[in-house]
Parts: sequence; structure tokens; C-alpha cells
Amino acid sequence: MRYPLFLVRQLGRTVSKKVVRTGARHLPFLPKERTRRLERWLRGREDYRKLRLADAVVVSFGKSGRTWLRVLLSRVFQLQHGLDDRAVLGFDNLHYRTGAVPRILFTHDNYLRDYTGRRDSKADFYDKKVIFLARDPRDVAVSQYFQWKYRMKPNKKDINAYPMGELAPFDFVVSDAGLPKVIDFMNLWAKEAPQIRQFMVVRYEDLRARPKETLKALLDFLGTPATEAQVADAVAFASYDNMKRMEQQRVFWLSGGRLVPKDRSNPNSYKVRRGKVAGYRDDFDAAQIAQIDQLVEATLDPLFRYTRAATGRSRGKALEGAA
Repeated sequence: MRYPLFLVRQLGRTVSKKVVRTGARHLPFLPKERTRRLERWLRGREDYRKLRLADAVVVSFGKSGRTWLRVLLSRVFQLQHGLDDRAVLGFDNLHYRTGAVPRILFTHDNYLRDYTGRRDSKADFYDKKVIFLARDPRDVAVSQYFQWKYRMKPNKKDINAYPMGELAPFDFVVSDAGLPKVIDFMNLWAKEAPQIRQFMVVRYEDLRARPKETLKALLDFLGTPATEAQVADAVAFASYDNMKRMEQQRVFWLSGGRLVPKDRSNPNSYKVRRGKVAGYRDDFDAAQIAQIDQLVEATLDPLFRYTRAATGRSRGKALEGAA
């Protein structure tokens, strides 16, 4: 069976990067902490290379809906340029097929600072077109728990300072690896947003409530406007049920582990798990919910509109998800 050249090229790049990272973490003459720093530096160097070339950047904390957004955009570009249904945006893979597709860097912004040394600013992004994909940090922290428990590899836990033992969901969410980590990430981006040349906040909740309107605004911001029919098709293609079906059938297996379940018999191991807005409330009792809500109210920047203090407030150059 012959696969399209762009899929073969993408697979080759993935394998090459993994070989380098694996080699770095198994150097016998370096202590573990040095190999950890080396792997983060190598990952940061790769992010920096892509950032310099990128036409646009999508930044998000893990479990904020990045894979869903990636499939939405991919579908629009498939329709606009006659690409294969399996053609999922990587970084420049679709750009190589047709220069009309922008090079879009999707990043969780985990490692760039390890290469550039800029830990307290986003200066590396100031001259870029940046889309910040936001999701209620309470839902993010719970989804991150299931990612950590069922999908995250031990090495990924190690280099990103996630717990290595067992934790109950609430204990994980209130730990330094849970909700406080998500809030710190969002707050730094909120503080730096006014310095970025072109900056847009797209909220996961707005994509759920008004998918066509929000996706259209995002495509306009990218400079790749789409027709109403293309947007409607993309929304249907990336629906929860179809995303779940594609993951079960491993439709995008050559895109890495993004849409591949770890255990087909365990629904919590799927990348597409629930996607529910305010679903965190299903996992905790009233006292735990109150503690979680108080942490968000007391510490999260109002830019993202997840706190009562944010009601009616807008800020800087942020375009808040076609709100």
C-alpha cells in the first residue's frame, strides 16, 4: 500500500525527532537531571526553529481543545485546497502541499524558555500573530488529570515535573501540577498579551457555543477566510461524535499519538474524552468545588472571562473568541 508523500515525510520527521530525544535521555555519562535539562533544551530548540518560520502560533495549555481546533482548521484547508481527508495540520506539512496554507505552530509553550532563557516574558512571540486557545482552567486541570493518569508517558511526566505516583483527582487538581500550574500559565500570557503584535483569545467555550461564528473569526484573523459552506462542513467534520469515531478507527494514525486511544476499552484513555463545559463539577463534592472555584476567583486574570470580576470587561488587543 502506497501512502501520500506528505504523510511519509511527516512520519519520517516524527521518527527522527524521537530518535534524537531518546538518545539524549539515555546518555550514560550524564546524571539524570542533566539529561532532563538536555532534552528540554533540544525540544526548546526545535520549537524556536519553528517559531521563527511560523506565520501564526496557536498557544494553549494541554487539554484546552487544541486537537479539536487542529482538526477544524485542517478540514477547512482540505476543502479549500483539495487535500486528503487524513491531512491534519502539523507545522508546515500542509504548507508544503500548497503555499496558501500558513505554517501554524501549535505549542503548549513548555520548552522554549529552556532554549532562549526567557522565563518571565513572551518576548519570543512579540512579533508574531498569536492565537491563545483558552479553556476554563478547572476543566483543563481535570482533563489534565486523566491525561496524566492514562495517556502521559513516564518520560513526559518526568521532564514536565508531573507526579510519578498515584493521586486522587482532587489531590491532583489542587497540587502544584494541577490548577495552580494552569492559572500561572494563563496569567503570564495575559500579562504579556499587550506586547504581542497581533493577539487573539479564542475560548473553548465559545467554540462549543458558537462554533461557526468563532471559527470564521479565527480564520479571518489568520488571513485565510472561508465560505459559510466550508465552515459548516468543518464544524460537522470535527463534531464530538465524528472525532470519537475517527479516534476509534485510527484515521489519523500517521499524525502521531494525537488521535489514538491508549486503551480502546477504557474511555478515559481517549484523547477525545468528554469535551463538556464545566464538567469538572461532576468529579467533586460541594466543598471541593467551592475550594476550586475560590482559587480561580482569587488568582486568575480577568482577561479570559472565567471569573465574576471579568464580567463586562475587555482588555488590550485581545479579540475574545468572537464574543
